[in-house]
Amino acid sequence: MTVQGDTAVLKGTVNDQSVFEKAVIAVGNTLGVSKVQADELKVAPEAGTAAPAKEPTLYTVQKGDNLWKIAEKSYGKGKGAKNNIIFEANKPMLAHPDKIYPGQVLRIPDIDQA
Repeated sequence: MTVQGDTAVLKGTVNDQSVFEKAVIAVGNTLGVSKVQADELKVAPEAGTAAPAKEPTLYTVQKGDNLWKIAEKSYGKGKGAKNNIIFEANKPMLAHPDKIYPGQVLRIPDIDQA
């Protein structure tokens, strides 16, 4: 990782998509970093050479949000119970599902991968 002004540039290879997304989230939630450039960060496939990572789905917490509301916004009405998937995907940044704050950027995993 290098820092250019307020942009963190991530390079290298990670083991899977979830590690890629967690790296982007962790660095993006660092004080002084307003943008994360991850086009040179690759996900290693099961065999062979590294492939480009899929762009992660991110959500910036708004005032009045909770994980249930975010799950319904992300996955559709009636799917608020999927909030535990979002919570698990954002550990250890989130220590408790009721403790999210406006401005936090959360990783929203695909339901089919969860």
